[in-house]
Amino acid sequence: MESETFSAMKEPVCLISSDSEGRLCVETKAKEILDKIKSPVVVVSVVGLYRTGKSYLMNRLAGQQTGFALGSTIESKTKGIWMWCVPHPTKAEHTLVLLDTEGLGDVHKGDEKHDTWIFCLAVLLSSTLVYNSPGVIDNMALEKLHYVTELTENIRVKAQTDCDVDDSAEFMRIFPSFIWTVRDFTLELEKDGRPITANQYLESALQLKPGNSKKADRFNLPRRCLRNFFAVRSCFVFPRPAGGDDLRRMEELTEEELDPQFLQQAQKFCSYVFSSSKPKTVTGGRTLTGSVLGDLTEVYVEAIRSGHVPCLENAVETLALIQNGKAVDQALEVYMTKVLSSACFPLDPAELSDIHTQAEREAVRVFISTSFNDTEQEAQLDLMRKIHSEYEEMCRQNQDECEQECRSVLESVFAPLESDLMEGSFMQPGGYQKYRDTLQRLTDEYRARTHTRLMHEEVLTEYLKEKDQFGKSILAADGCLSKAEQEMEVERLKREALEQTQKYLEEQNRVQEQMFSDQQKSYEQHVNQLLERMERERERAREDNQRVLEAKLKEQKALLEEGFKEKADQMQKEIDSLKREMEKDSESKQSTLSKVVESVGMAAGLFLPGFAAKAIGFGATLLSRFL
Repeated sequence: MESETFSAMKEPVCLISSDSEGRLCVETKAKEILDKIKSPVVVVSVVGLYRTGKSYLMNRLAGQQTGFALGSTIESKTKGIWMWCVPHPTKAEHTLVLLDTEGLGDVHKGDEKHDTWIFCLAVLLSSTLVYNSPGVIDNMALEKLHYVTELTENIRVKAQTDCDVDDSAEFMRIFPSFIWTVRDFTLELEKDGRPITANQYLESALQLKPGNSKKADRFNLPRRCLRNFFAVRSCFVFPRPAGGDDLRRMEELTEEELDPQFLQQAQKFCSYVFSSSKPKTVTGGRTLTGSVLGDLTEVYVEAIRSGHVPCLENAVETLALIQNGKAVDQALEVYMTKVLSSACFPLDPAELSDIHTQAEREAVRVFISTSFNDTEQEAQLDLMRKIHSEYEEMCRQNQDECEQECRSVLESVFAPLESDLMEGSFMQPGGYQKYRDTLQRLTDEYRARTHTRLMHEEVLTEYLKEKDQFGKSILAADGCLSKAEQEMEVERLKREALEQTQKYLEEQNRVQEQMFSDQQKSYEQHVNQLLERMERERERAREDNQRVLEAKLKEQKALLEEGFKEKADQMQKEIDSLKREMEKDSESKQSTLSKVVESVGMAAGLFLPGFAAKAIGFGATLLSRFL
């Protein structure tokens, strides 16, 4: 489906700009592009001071030489946040969304709060955040990254926050991985006379200064924030890509004209980003598609425009309202399109059932991939109800078409009989046997022509009932039969009428069995795909918790090595709390999944008569695959 609606953008477009009053706004064109992306998105943002070569890295990630504006003057070329969506080069059925942000610290803007919001939006929207700076990572470079110290003032995880509770773990869960790219790096990567890696260089620069003085606190603040907010941190150092004059025409330079070491580092950087960057998620491990990312961007920007602090918990609730309505509509449209393109009435019920099953499977897949935070399955049950209603209507239409066709065939087949009855051809000695033979022969012909059609026995039953009195009249008028023979024939007619009624009832039972089978398949498809998504989200949430736990343990070790035993002991409390939370989540898995299966089954029973009791049994079978 993604390939039908989205293809790689040829060039970037502006995602977030400023209106005439200087307030941030989401560009319609970019939002429309995101709305078409139904696949999971890996979002990589780059931030940093203006004129530091951010855009070049983004172009490399897009696999292009040009695209994001580089500029060759002291002016910042990128305004707002620009977006470039391309198929992910290593993750199938994923889209790579590259966000190039306006350069921070442009003296011509004179609006420090604008820069802060650009930085916050990059953090909130990304799964990987690249911070680009020139020279070295020293105290001056960290002081210029003061935006990170303001994150807790400008971003909230929960609507109601206890000021006494350390929520660094919550921020770690939702914040992206962090990559510091150092440009025009000329130093040797050494420490105490021994070679170190770029990552070790970064961690060394983030070491804390002992003491409680204001100077120490000011020195430690940006370092603590980076260590406490970003669980995964990496560093890449780049030499100058070319000589001074050539730097002004970077877009024109071929790879042969660039420094080989710069190219090597750029390749390592791209490979790392492609392999390590995760799909964008929010609380609970819920993965975002392009469509949800577009809505999330609008929610955050609207909060900023309204003078509020963006809150992830509120954003998730708002997204659920927006996205789940879309998900139901899109899934129902997929269902109707697929059914109407395949169904040509009249159809055998089994054939119509197959068409319905395949269409519903695709519709549920679309719903599951598009819906968001449908924790009570209200939207999914709404979709199930609407699909069932549409299917019932199609079954009724098919039944009407089948009945009409059967009546048409019946009129054609039994026309000779009707003609003979009108002419009184059977009202003579021996006429009854002739009537019986003709009726049986035409009945066999009718069944041969309509046996695959629904309603064929019901239509025949009605016709034979209509002819019952004619048969009795012909029997009574036939002088060749004795009274005993006529009585025997009457009894035989009663048995045949009962047998015909039984065939009609069997036909109706098959219809009911088919309908119940369809209900079972529908329930299984909805629950199966729902459980699969829940399992993926739980696994991603578990990975996020494990990532946070490992970061906390690493931080505790660093604090001990740096002489901050009191803070290391406090960190142990956070670690213990996180472990308890992870154990609780693991223990609650079965009860949570069971509750979902039961609630969906019971709710489905409200519009699938007689289904609720058996649904629980079906649900238990499905549930066993995930426990």
